[in-house]
Parts: sequence; C-alpha cells; structure tokens
Amino acid sequence: MKTRSMAAAATAAFLLCCLTTVFAQSRPTARRPAAAKTTATKPAPAAEPVATTNTRPAVPKLILVLVVDQFRADYLDRFHTEYGGGLKRLLDESAVFGDAHYNHSPTITAVGHSITLTGAMPSSSGIVGNEWYDRVSGKQVTSVNDASTTQLGGESGKEGASPHRLLVSTVGDELKMSEKWPASKVFGISVKDRAAIMMAGRRADGAFWWDATTGNFVSSTYYFNQLPQWAAEFNKSRAADKFVGQNWGPATGGTPFMMLPSTAGPAYWTGVVGTSYGNDLLVMMAKAAIDGEKLGQRDSTDLLAVSFSSCDTIGHRKGPHSPEIHDVALSTDKVLADLFAYLEKSVGMKNVLVAFTADHGVAPMPEYNQRFKMPGGRAAAKDVRDTVQKALVAKYGPGEWVSGYSGPAPYLNHQLIASKKLALDDVQDTAAAAARQLPYIARVFTREDLRRGMTHADLVGARVQNGFFYLRASDLFIVPNPYWLFEASGTSHGTPWNYDSHVPLMIMGPQIKPGRYYQRVLVNDLAPTLTAIAGVEIPSGASGRVLHEIITANK
Repeated sequence: MKTRSMAAAATAAFLLCCLTTVFAQSRPTARRPAAAKTTATKPAPAAEPVATTNTRPAVPKLILVLVVDQFRADYLDRFHTEYGGGLKRLLDESAVFGDAHYNHSPTITAVGHSITLTGAMPSSSGIVGNEWYDRVSGKQVTSVNDASTTQLGGESGKEGASPHRLLVSTVGDELKMSEKWPASKVFGISVKDRAAIMMAGRRADGAFWWDATTGNFVSSTYYFNQLPQWAAEFNKSRAADKFVGQNWGPATGGTPFMMLPSTAGPAYWTGVVGTSYGNDLLVMMAKAAIDGEKLGQRDSTDLLAVSFSSCDTIGHRKGPHSPEIHDVALSTDKVLADLFAYLEKSVGMKNVLVAFTADHGVAPMPEYNQRFKMPGGRAAAKDVRDTVQKALVAKYGPGEWVSGYSGPAPYLNHQLIASKKLALDDVQDTAAAAARQLPYIARVFTREDLRRGMTHADLVGARVQNGFFYLRASDLFIVPNPYWLFEASGTSHGTPWNYDSHVPLMIMGPQIKPGRYYQRVLVNDLAPTLTAIAGVEIPSGASGRVLHEIITANK
C-alpha cells in the first residue's frame, strides 16, 4: 500500500512538472507593444515612444499659430537661400516636417483652417466647404455667415459671422474650458472671416477679419457687444492706409507688379490685401492684439492664430511659379521676423510655442504644365452641373433638378425627386453616370455611396470619404483629373491630389527638438500636439496623434 502511494505521488509530481513546462513554453515572451495598424496614407512614426522621464515639457505662455493661405510646401525649399528672417529662423530652429499633408477633400480655406486647430476631419467637424447649399433653409450658406449676429466695426447693421456651424472644439476651446488655464485668452486674425473664425473656435475671446468696404478690421456680436478698445483705436489710427499710392514690386527692384490707388477707399482697401503689403497689415493688427490683450504676459497660456491671406489672393491670380508668389514668400519671411522681434521684447520667445503651416496647396497653371509636356487643362464648373441637369431632364422629364452647388458638385432637388416618386439613389446614379462621361473627370462619388462607405480603397477614395458629412454633402462629389481646373484663368485648389494636400508644417519652441522629420504626418496631428504640451484635453473631434518624437522633457 505504501509502495502504491509512493508511486502515485511520483506520477503526480511528474505530471505537474510537465504541465509547468508546457505552460511556461506557451506564455508569450516579453516584448514591446505592436505598432498600431496604419494605412498607406499615414505611415507610423519610425520609432515608438520611450518614456525616459516623468517630467512634463515646459508650458508656453503663448501659443502662436501662423497659417499662410495657399503656401505650398515647396516654397520653403525653392526660396530657402533667400530667406534671412522669420522663415529662416523657423527652418533653423523648428521641427520641420517634409511630408505633411491634409488627408481630406475638398482642400479649401474653411476646411483647412478648421482642421488646423481642431484636428478633426470634415466628416466630424461638419465644415465641408467655404460654402454649400443648406437643405433646411433652401439657401446657399457660407461656413461662417450667421444671421443672428451683427458685424462690428464695419457697415452698420450688416450681418455678422460666427463659428456656429463648427461642431467640434478647437485647441483654444480646450484651453478656455480647462481648470488649469481658465484665464486663457484666445484670438484669431485674418483677412478672411472663415480663416479667423475657424482657427479661434466657439469660445474665443474674439476673431477679426478685414472689411474692404470700410478699411477696418471687423468682428461680430457673437464675441462681444462692441469692439475692444485697442481694436477700435487701431482702426481709428488708419494704420492700414500707410501703403496708399505705393508701388508693389519685387524686393530686389525692377518693374512694379502694380500701383495701389493714391487715395484710401474701397478700391485701395480691396487692392492692398492682394499684394505683399497684406502681410504687413496682418502683423500690425497682431501686434495691436498682443499689446491690447497682454497676450503671453499673464499667468496663463494664451493662443493667437494669424492667417495670412495675401498669398492665396496672389496665387489664384498669378500661379505658384510667378514672380509675384516669389515676392510674397520673401515678404512672409520679413514680416515674421518683425513679429518674432516684437514678441521677444513683449513676451520673450522662450515663452512662445510657434506653429507654422498652410491651409492647402495649389495646382500649377495648366499653361505652365504644357511647357513641360505635363497634363492638365481648364473646364467650367457650370458645364458639369448643366450636364447633370440635361441627363436628368432626358430620363425623368422637365424640372429644375439642381437646387444648389459647391463648386462643380450639384445639390439635387430632393423635393422634385420625391414628388415624382423616384428613388434618390437611382437619380444620383443617373447624374453620376452623366458626369463621368466628361473627359476631364477622374471620379464621381454619390452621396449615398459615401454614406455607405463605398469608395475606392486608395488615397483619393480615403480623402473624399474623410471630407464627407452626410447632412451637408452635395449629391455628387466630383474629382477632376490631375492638373485640371474649373477656372477660366489663374489657378486653384480643392482636389485630393498631392499638390493640393502637401503643406509645410514647422513647430518651434523651447519644448521642441529641432531637425528635419521625413515621416508622413497630417496637419490633424498639430492640435493634439499643442494640447499635449499645454496639458489640456485633446479637441473633441481630433483624429491625429501627438507628435511625441519632437517633444523634449522639462529641464
């Protein structure tokens, strides 16, 4: 009996040993976490984050966001030997991303500016264009027009503007809502209302834009009942009229591009922002805001977003390879040096976190492309809409089948479709088939296809899908062939092609590791990075990541 007990015990010990060995071999070995899956449009960073310290990066007193409308990424390299001011400083002292893109379409001003400080795709933010057809009111609306507000500083009684159509928070909103920085001040300044308003957000202390009718920087009752004293005094000083009668021409001399009117008035106020002097105008207003609001000079983190619009106005007219664009790039370099010098005296640049980018790129002129045997051409947006209208009349009978538009993209008449008891997706398919027959159209997506996520699994399809917000979307989304424009002259942007999506992205500050970074990043990554450094919540719709590879710990 004793022998049998001993044998049983030995057998049990042997089995326990075997099980222990099998269990140990089956356990996974310790390893670093697997990298997150990414798409081809946004590769993962080269290295995973490694925690080396538990200290936070220094929190800036002022976050300065600089957007140059339509500033292509290649302008940094094309003209770099001529930069000696603010752009040179940014190139030398920033984390410079050489492959920064927007990952949506349409690539236009309101959308790009909304992404800059929300990090949100149009599919989340609701900002699908500069303007679109509002099906509820039956009217064309802009991204910012707001009948419940009144303009301040300009024409009496004129309708104002606000961010009421923006559905997500911005970096500034998160600063204002945080318990950490409840006294933060947030301002946006631009020539364009949509640029200033989209960057500043819903809780901003103010947004200011240029009014060419009065030659004033204006705002709206969304922010306050009257302009702040410093803004009113700036307008009263007529500092904006200092360029009256001046020639705008190359900084190196030569034939002037144009002469501004010799007297102040609407002609001058319209013309000045279409020259490099428009950059000077924005910096003068930014200085007034910094001084008037004591931005960066209080026990808080403030945010000032400035969008320079003149590059876009000039670029549309003259194209990216023109001497005028060369001049406005050099002007940007000069005025940023002036702004940085002002901040050094008032705030100290060691207390300023600077981000520089653009809201979109731009296509080369078709005529320029032809010189190099490259494709491209011109078409009329109206021709696309007319083609759709004719096809629907031919199949379904008379009627005004197109109610509104966003560029070439039509908004179909849903009431007419319902009255004829037609299926909406059938009518959209008919319209799409007609548009696809045009030789300069690359792709046509219907609203219902996008709602179901039925797009091509490639870069173009992904960017179109990211730009889709069902309640505000057109019935068709039109993508032209590369280098084709819907303008009779000049050039434009708005497509998912890389010349429209590729922009500069530079971030500079004491928290930032300078250098060149060549991994693919998105402008959507900027907002999460800024909020991470400021120590506040990430904006509600942000789809980007924190650019951890550029952030240093506090020393």
